[in-house]
Amino acid sequence: MHFDAAGTCAPSKRLFPPYPEATDMKICVIGLGQMGGNMALTLHRAGFGVTGSDSCESAREHLAAQGLTVVSPVALPQSDVYLLSLPTSVQVREVIETSPGLLGLASPGSVIVDTSTSDPAVSRELAVKVRAAGLEWLDAPVSGGPKGAASGSLGMLLGGETATIERLMPILEAMSAKVTHVGGAGSGHVVKLANNYLCAAHLLTTAEAVAMAARAGVDPAACLAGLNSGSGRSAVSEINFPEWILSNRFDSGFTTGLMRKDLRLARDAAEQLGMSPGLLTAVVEAWHADPEHPADSEDFNCIAGALLDTANFTEEGVR
Repeated sequence: MHFDAAGTCAPSKRLFPPYPEATDMKICVIGLGQMGGNMALTLHRAGFGVTGSDSCESAREHLAAQGLTVVSPVALPQSDVYLLSLPTSVQVREVIETSPGLLGLASPGSVIVDTSTSDPAVSRELAVKVRAAGLEWLDAPVSGGPKGAASGSLGMLLGGETATIERLMPILEAMSAKVTHVGGAGSGHVVKLANNYLCAAHLLTTAEAVAMAARAGVDPAACLAGLNSGSGRSAVSEINFPEWILSNRFDSGFTTGLMRKDLRLARDAAEQLGMSPGLLTAVVEAWHADPEHPADSEDFNCIAGALLDTANFTEEGVR
């Protein structure tokens, strides 16, 4: 395994079974939603010993029907790795400190990996407690959505010790197409919030740019082709717009409510660091301006769809 100067490792081509020397690692995935469930199945297919757990019985039954061993949170097995995929830092703290309480349950030397998009301050606090209990910590927030989790092609931002990453590299490679070590505990979550802030901003700015062009009579697809040939392009213009927005599919698997939560975390982190209000504040406010349009339960790309509606164009052209 080799990291370049940026701390990035792109996993090499894998053969099946990919990691015969590492399949004796026992992994417990806690949180079996769209992300955690798909990550658990991906690791199971890669040959690792995986047990899944979730407080929701229907989530456990759904994964059990697909061949995964599942248990309730009160019956977690001893594992080498506890991989958390939970909604917020509140649930992460609960699992680690109280219920089921990994600080007292996990064997010395086991690793807690938080793939959630969590509050960096809480992550750093928990990392200290985890290490004091004789365990190892790694924050590893992911991008790529449920599709990436199911195909083992996620992007992962890692915050923790290099030795921990080297130990877990077979697991990380099975789940991801690219891993980037960005610093110590909490750093992965800081960079993840920065990434999601930029994604949220790009959805707003790209939608406004496309709407402006549409009002001037330019077909949105043609506008995007032009943007993507120039310096204004982004992952949002190259992927989100054709995949979910112009297609009207809006089924990326990531909700507006989750993006709003991540933006609030980014704003809070910036305030704790003493940064003056700037564009981040404006983006947070824009995403919270109308809580019902889009609603928290809707796909996060819907925010761009609402802006495009102001362009007054139809499939036949601009009105």
